[in-house]
Amino acid sequence: MTDDVRLRRGRGALGFSFFVQGVTFALLVTRIPAIQDRYGISDGLLPVFLAAVPVLAGVASVATEHLVKRVAPSAVLRWAQPLVLLSLLGVGAGDRLWQVALALGVFGLSVGALDASMNMLGVSLQQAYGRSIMLGFHAAYSLGGILGASAAWAGAHWRLDLFVGYLPAVAVLLPLALLGSRYYVDRRGREAGPGGDGGGLGSGGFGLLLPLCLVMACAYIGDSTVANWSAKYLQDVLGSSEQTATVPYNVYMVTTLAGRAVGDLGVRRFGAVAVVRCGALVAAGGFAVVAAAPGPGAGMLGFTLLGIGLCVIVPQTFAAAGRLFPGASDTAVARLNIFNYVGFLVGSPLVGALGDAWSYRGAMLVPMLLVLVTLFHARSFGPEGARYGVGHERRVGDRVVDVGRGGHEV
Repeated sequence: MTDDVRLRRGRGALGFSFFVQGVTFALLVTRIPAIQDRYGISDGLLPVFLAAVPVLAGVASVATEHLVKRVAPSAVLRWAQPLVLLSLLGVGAGDRLWQVALALGVFGLSVGALDASMNMLGVSLQQAYGRSIMLGFHAAYSLGGILGASAAWAGAHWRLDLFVGYLPAVAVLLPLALLGSRYYVDRRGREAGPGGDGGGLGSGGFGLLLPLCLVMACAYIGDSTVANWSAKYLQDVLGSSEQTATVPYNVYMVTTLAGRAVGDLGVRRFGAVAVVRCGALVAAGGFAVVAAAPGPGAGMLGFTLLGIGLCVIVPQTFAAAGRLFPGASDTAVARLNIFNYVGFLVGSPLVGALGDAWSYRGAMLVPMLLVLVTLFHARSFGPEGARYGVGHERRVGDRVVDVGRGGHEV
């Protein structure tokens, strides 16, 4: 098998893994009210359950950093994804509180390992391709999220039991994910990078990674604000109907998919720094429109802008970590992935507390300011001329590498 065929198959298999994870996560989070009702989880206890998942995922991401020094990231992903799917099925199968606690615990631990290993493979494939492909993987995740949310809506509409609603997705996706895992492609060799020995990050290396960690946390604060507060904001603040209040998140997901589907072309043409800066400005503008919206129509326009702006930041943050630490990209991605969960944990409670204490319009300005932090760290995403393609590539041996504007491999 030639390297080109191997890379194409690896890219397709990993894209499907992202898609499966999008479906799985959407099936879980969109049925939280049904899960709460099934197990009799009180309103006071529900936040504990919801917070436990990202906390355990962060722990698993740290563990994955050390695990991939002994086994390949592809092996971690190959077994983490089935565990995520089976734990989702477990959430729908029980009827006692300890059973759902166990299922969500397994889900959190396995999803942390999955997110870390999946993005490790994405970064290494982008390095092998020599051009921007990371946004395409996250576009597959967004597509899966849309389909998963649609399946969850159908399950709720037809009042299906949780287990019955989850079973078809798991039965179809689990064997396909295992089949696709045969074609994952791991990074070949290890190069010395800013981390020092090519296998880890020293204190100086973590200092280089820290701005990206901050950007990642701020991006997920923005994302969790949309996920958790868009419906309530449209209905309670802007006076929409209950049915209309469900539209903004769907629009946000669709625009996220569209933005990621074409985002790699933008990176190749204009460079990662320009694309990230533009995304941050559009996202901040979206929050400003939401905060000032006189009615539901303007509010939905704001959430549309948020999808277009935020969608490019997270994939490019992972890609930037790989470029900063070419010989320690697995470690960098694992540590960066922790701040995904930090942002998720902080975002929803922060907006809720500010909304109750001040106003929900004012609360929307806080994630707006946090997203603008990205502008101050945009140079961490690479040199201005590094574009992953479009006249910035040259062939080295049997592969193409991005050489940026100056003609040197980056």
